[in-house]
Amino acid sequence: QVPLVESGGGWVQTGGSLRLSCVDPGRTTRYSVIGWYRQRPGDTRESVAMITAAGSPNYADSVKGRFTISRDSDKNTVYLQMNNLKPEDTAVYYCKQYPGGTWGQGTQVTVSS
Repeated sequence: QVPLVESGGGWVQTGGSLRLSCVDPGRTTRYSVIGWYRQRPGDTRESVAMITAAGSPNYADSVKGRFTISRDSDKNTVYLQMNNLKPEDTAVYYCKQYPGGTWGQGTQVTVSS
C-alpha cells in the first residue's frame, strides 16, 4: 500500500499553532479510518487523533481541546489543526490508515519553551 504523505510540521513557540496535512496519493482511504500518531524522542509511537470516514473524531486526552482532526474527502486529505502547542507536543507526527496501512516519513513538529 502506498503510504500517506504528511506535511506541515515546523518550529513554533509555546502557545503557537500548526496545521498538518495528510494526503492519500493512492486515493484508497476515502472510506477508511485515518489516524494521526506521534513519536516523541525516546518514546513509543502513540495515537493522537482519529477520524472515521463519516467525520467522527476521537482524541487522546493529552490533546483534547487543543487539536482538531478533519478530512476533505474530495482532496483525499486529512488535517490536524494544532493550537496552544506545548513543548511536550514536540515529536514526529505520522498519519496512517487504521487498521493496517503503511507508515510514511512523518513530519517534525518542534515546540520551544
